[in-house]
Amino acid sequence: MDRREFTAALAASSLTNLFATAAHAQPAPPARPRVGMLIHSDMIMLDLTGPLTVFNIMQAGVHLIAKTMQPVMTDVGLPVAPTESFETSPRAFDVLFVPGGLKGTVAAMNDRETVDFVRSAGETARFVTSVCTGSLLLGAAGLLRGYQATSHWYVRDLLPLMGGIVRSDRVVEDRNRLTGGGVTAGIDFGLTIASRLAGEETAKRIQLLIEYDPKPPFDAGSPERAGPALTNDILRRRKEAIAQAESAAKAAGASLKI
Repeated sequence: MDRREFTAALAASSLTNLFATAAHAQPAPPARPRVGMLIHSDMIMLDLTGPLTVFNIMQAGVHLIAKTMQPVMTDVGLPVAPTESFETSPRAFDVLFVPGGLKGTVAAMNDRETVDFVRSAGETARFVTSVCTGSLLLGAAGLLRGYQATSHWYVRDLLPLMGGIVRSDRVVEDRNRLTGGGVTAGIDFGLTIASRLAGEETAKRIQLLIEYDPKPPFDAGSPERAGPALTNDILRRRKEAIAQAESAAKAAGASLKI
């Protein structure tokens, strides 16, 4: 090797070492939060897609988990395909999330495999969460015993049957349990959990990005605002489904010895 070749080799070696040192000095990228989102037949699509939109913008690692790998049908007739089954799903999540949909929730509460999966995943999750009637399933799995929680307004009073403590707030946070009210509360919930995982500034940035600035055309989004006539009409129309939910909650409470 002559002097020119030696000099070139030395320069290449120095440059390689420089890049290697610089690469080694770079901080590792933050770990992506791992989010397990249960999906089930007859769930409310918006219960899922509100929080899912927030998690997606956060670049979380999202797993859509169903009992099997068959797509599940939602309330609006659109199927959702799972990415994991109960059998293949990881168990260690930063967030375990359960959506609602009363018919689907009651079916899930009466399905032992689903209840067992939720219980197992919830026991190790950093945050155990739900929106709408999904909190009834958390209750059936024994995950709300002694915790304050909420649900859709027409079934939240069933939570004490499974050891929960009822609150009527739009989003309720008690230690590592975060539960949202009915359907549209999923966006409020999603932004709340984003602030816990990534900080308030990130959550605010997401809120602005999705232009979440609600100004509903009517002041009828809660029983208190809608008044007794409209509220009683909803309760009459949903009477059978609510009765089925009550039966499932009572059975779950008996199983939990509450």
